[in-house]
Amino acid sequence: MSAAGLEIRRFGHDDLPQIRQTIIDLHAAAAGPDRDDDFKKKFPWFVDHWGGNADFACVLAYDGDETVGFAYGAPAVPGREWWREHLDQAPEKAVTFSYSELAVSPNWRKKGVADLLSRALLEERDEDLAVLLVDVEHPRVQALYEDWGFRKVGERQPFPDSPVYAVMLAELPLR
Repeated sequence: MSAAGLEIRRFGHDDLPQIRQTIIDLHAAAAGPDRDDDFKKKFPWFVDHWGGNADFACVLAYDGDETVGFAYGAPAVPGREWWREHLDQAPEKAVTFSYSELAVSPNWRKKGVADLLSRALLEERDEDLAVLLVDVEHPRVQALYEDWGFRKVGERQPFPDSPVYAVMLAELPLR
C-alpha cells in the first residue's frame, strides 16, 4: 500500500453535513484508544467551528470506498493569525491559511498519506502563508512539517486545558 493509489476528493463548507461524521470517526480511529477522551468529545466542536467558515477547505483520501485520511482548514482572519504574536515584523505577504487538522488511519501511516493530503489541501490556496499548531510533545510530527517547509516561530496554549503547541509557519506553495 502506498499513497500513490489513493483518490483525493475536495470538499467545502456546503459539504460539511455529508463528511462531518466521517471526519469525526476517522479522527477517533487515528487518535487511538489511548487518546484523551475529553479531546475526543470536544473534536466535533472543532469540526463544526472550522466547517462553519464559508471558505472551509477539506480533502479526504480514499482507498476505494474506505476513507484513510483527511486534512482541513480555513483562511485566517486578517490581523488575528496565530503567528503574529511571535514575529516582530510580519512578512510582506501575510495573507494566511490556517491548517487546522490532519489525521491518517493507523493502517496508512508512513506511506506518504500525510504528505499527499497536506499538499492537496495547500497546493491550490491563494494565501501567502500557512500556519498550524503541533503539540510540543510530538517532535517527530514537528520534524515532518519542517521537512515540508514549515518553521517553528513560537509556542502557544490556545485553551487553558489544551497542550502547549509549536506555532509553525510556511510560505505557500510548500517546497
